[in-house]
Amino acid sequence: MAALDKEILENHKKYLERKALYKSLGYDVDKERDFVLEQAKPVYGKILEAGTGKGHFALELAKAGYNFTTFDISETEQAFAKLNFRYFNLYKQVDFRIENGESLSFKDKSFDVIFSVNTLHHLTNPHKVIDELLRVLSLGGKLVLSDFTKEGLDLMDKIHANEGNKHEAGKITLSDIERYLIEKGFKVDKMNSKFQGLLIAHQQSI
Repeated sequence: MAALDKEILENHKKYLERKALYKSLGYDVDKERDFVLEQAKPVYGKILEAGTGKGHFALELAKAGYNFTTFDISETEQAFAKLNFRYFNLYKQVDFRIENGESLSFKDKSFDVIFSVNTLHHLTNPHKVIDELLRVLSLGGKLVLSDFTKEGLDLMDKIHANEGNKHEAGKITLSDIERYLIEKGFKVDKMNSKFQGLLIAHQQSI
């Protein structure tokens, strides 16, 4: 077996083990990602995902047939996602980028739909990142932000503690960002599952 093939299979095994751990504690990754995507529809035009992570939501987008760009500041996290995309043979649908969310290289109004799932609580300067996402959002476009509810964060704390780690989370909440977006003139729809809070902010056309 080629070294790359072996790496892909080992990476996918870790991916399945992580999903199984989540599910054993009541968190169904696929179900929660599907909830976000279904609520966000229609998804159209040029699509951006902010915060690839290990690629759970990116896979949901690709499996649904979308072509899109995804970025992360961590090459290590995104490398995990890339290997999984090779396993599913979905690599050609995605433009992977390493970017700092506080200073993106994309042109103004480049994307029609922007997703960010379970990234907000990791951000050091969340308002700065939101401003950058709004800069690259097209007129008439929409920003889809999802992050853990209190139940979701409690679950992540438990999982990380079991692994001997601490789950770092900032104090900013989706409610804080909702108020920020409304102040900027966006129409914001809000919904929740047990573990995911979700905001869909609609850019008003001029």
